[in-house]
Amino acid sequence: MPSTPKTCLWPGNDALMNQYHDEEWGVAVHDDRKHFEFIVLDTFQAGLSWKTILHKRENFRKAFDGFDFVKIARYKEAKIEKLILDAGIIRNRLKILATVGNAKAFIAIQQEFGSFDEYIWQFVKGKPKVNKWKAHSLIPATSAESDAMSKDLYKRGFKFVGSTICYAYMQAAGMVNDHLTDCFRYKTLK
Repeated sequence: MPSTPKTCLWPGNDALMNQYHDEEWGVAVHDDRKHFEFIVLDTFQAGLSWKTILHKRENFRKAFDGFDFVKIARYKEAKIEKLILDAGIIRNRLKILATVGNAKAFIAIQQEFGSFDEYIWQFVKGKPKVNKWKAHSLIPATSAESDAMSKDLYKRGFKFVGSTICYAYMQAAGMVNDHLTDCFRYKTLK
């Protein structure tokens, strides 16, 4: 009987969390729409668990027009009120308004840099930072890179982009490899 590969412990026994860990977490993102999706999801994660957000991801996708930042940047009050009433997502007015504002700031970055991807990867000098954690408890909540990213995103008008949220985003978008060294994904992403 084949042995199960060693993995990070944080997904637990949740099938969706395990699928996310095995297929997405730490994989380098270079697609602007995917970058924006992670920004939206991490915005809504603030103060909540990633499991809660991940289980509502498809509802977020539907509610926010497939994470189309151009459409989201044009949302008017009627659409915002509709989102506040949508039980499928996190109904937080400040986070919904932040998502609309973040879409506008996202587009401004694209116009300045050619793509959001070109802008965001500068914080890790264009390549993933590979850490060598042996225990989940050693993984930091922030880094010098997430501090710099947070500061610059705030300066550009983004909301809900504190250093902890930026670090979670960096992990999700593969800008940092925080899989434990004995996790089967560590070597495949290295």
